[in-house]
Amino acid sequence: MLRTGYYTQTNFATQTETIKTDIKMGFFSSMTGQSDNAALKQAIKDGAMLVDVRTPEEFAMGSVTGAVNIPLDTLPAQLARFAGQKSIVVFCRSGARSGQAKIFLEQHGYKPVINGGMWQSVQAAM
Repeated sequence: MLRTGYYTQTNFATQTETIKTDIKMGFFSSMTGQSDNAALKQAIKDGAMLVDVRTPEEFAMGSVTGAVNIPLDTLPAQLARFAGQKSIVVFCRSGARSGQAKIFLEQHGYKPVINGGMWQSVQAAM
């Protein structure tokens, strides 16, 4: 089976469509002012691990209070950092990279994983 990045080629198209849908829904919610972030708020309240998957340079420009920086391209080597976490919230600049991170972590048995979308949205939910 041919590998494409983190994902096998056979399911890459499905994952890409899932990410596109997540982004579209986030865009629609922001346009209409309707956002159901109750799950995000509850996860944060319950002590979820907050993970910024942007680059270290982006992280240095600002992030969510208490977040750790684990760039998307380093996730495979950093899986041990997620062991024992009750829940995980991933976020980035737009929600695209965090969507990929969510899929990757779930494929490796980490659940629940919440795509918080933009880091500013996660900060606002705190």
